[in-house]
Amino acid sequence: MEGDEAAIHEHLKEGAVFHVHNVTKVYQMGEVQVQALRGITLDLYEGDFTVLLGASGSGKSTLLNILGGLDIPSSGTVSYMDHDLAVYKDSLLTRYRREHVGFVFQFYNLIPSLTARENVALVTEIASNPLTPEEALRLVGLGERLDHFPAQMSGGEQQRVAIARAIAKRPDVLLCDEPTGALDVKTGIVVLEAIERVNRELGTTTVVITHNVDIAQMADRVIRLSDGRITSDEENPDKKAPAELAW
Repeated sequence: MEGDEAAIHEHLKEGAVFHVHNVTKVYQMGEVQVQALRGITLDLYEGDFTVLLGASGSGKSTLLNILGGLDIPSSGTVSYMDHDLAVYKDSLLTRYRREHVGFVFQFYNLIPSLTARENVALVTEIASNPLTPEEALRLVGLGERLDHFPAQMSGGEQQRVAIARAIAKRPDVLLCDEPTGALDVKTGIVVLEAIERVNRELGTTTVVITHNVDIAQMADRVIRLSDGRITSDEENPDKKAPAELAW
């Protein structure tokens, strides 16, 4: 196994954080097999802001979950640095998620009885080299809302608390699953500004999945998926700031 990982590492391009090679994912739904991914191959690079773009059912959430160690492929290899996640046991995947990955989902999953500061502290108390909760919340523009409870905050503010919680452990990778899906345009742009700032100021490799083509305009790179396959993979030479977006 160690030899296999070394061979994979030799093929990584400089700066590649992830190397995904010929990945498939098949789910068994009763007597029916559903093929979510069909031979995905790609590299993702350190510090890049990448958007995975596609309609519901295109495979983008499955791919994100595999990158984040929440799921494993049915076949193929997924290397994070020089480690093949596809062969990791559950305990190693848990450690990988805890030490390297921050997640932001469409719904905020905050604990209602805890303040913004306390929600973020849940992560900082178990991380090895965290930001303080105050630093993380200031980074997403919530330095004045530290002691507010989720019920006292708007949806956009709650999502920014969720981002602060995800980045407080200083993850190498930030994975965002439809982070503006439950928000109106104005609020969504504020949330995207927070994600973009984390990517720019901390150098966090960032992947955002969305069905919204307009959000792709702020990415360094746009990868389109359809029916479990990559249909295009393009650099974005004319990145827009979140404030320039409209949908």
